Amino acid sequence: MKDLLEKLSSYNIFNYLLPGVVFVAISSSLTGYSLTQDDIVIGVFLYYFIGLVISRIGSIIVEPVLNRLGFLHFSEYQDYIQATKKDKLLEILSEANNMYRTFLSLFFCLAIVKAFEVLTGYHPFLSDWLPTIIVVGLLFLFAFSYRKQTSYISRRVTSAKEKD
Repeated sequence: MKDLLEKLSSYNIFNYLLPGVVFVAISSSLTGYSLTQDDIVIGVFLYYFIGLVISRIGSIIVEPVLNRLGFLHFSEYQDYIQATKKDKLLEILSEANNMYRTFLSLFFCLAIVKAFEVLTGYHPFLSDWLPTIIVVGLLFLFAFSYRKQTSYISRRVTSAKEKD
């Protein structure tokens, strides 16, 4: 387990594992749902996965909504690639930026979980649909995450070809 944790990058720890642990801890005290694990190995993997999902929600839902509302302003991706070659601090700042987005998403997810819990009090049949909602939601979330990541890779390939 120690070897596994040593292999995690700071990005993985601060954008996946930490948000997953925080989400589980807060949701257990804020709601009647408990995802706390007694087995440390299962716990680390579950918390990491929960953090990964929270991070993807931030990337696929929260970020685009804030961007459309004019709350955010992004540099052109090509400019970012060029700037990171000249200023290595940008990569660290980008990692911190992603962590803030993930924590914003974490609190958004906590609000959704709490709202779902309240709704099931009025409409108990929703509890029966929870597994289906989660599976379908994850299916769409990771499909759009895959598309976004493929787009980033394609843009980097294009950028590299233009330099030749």
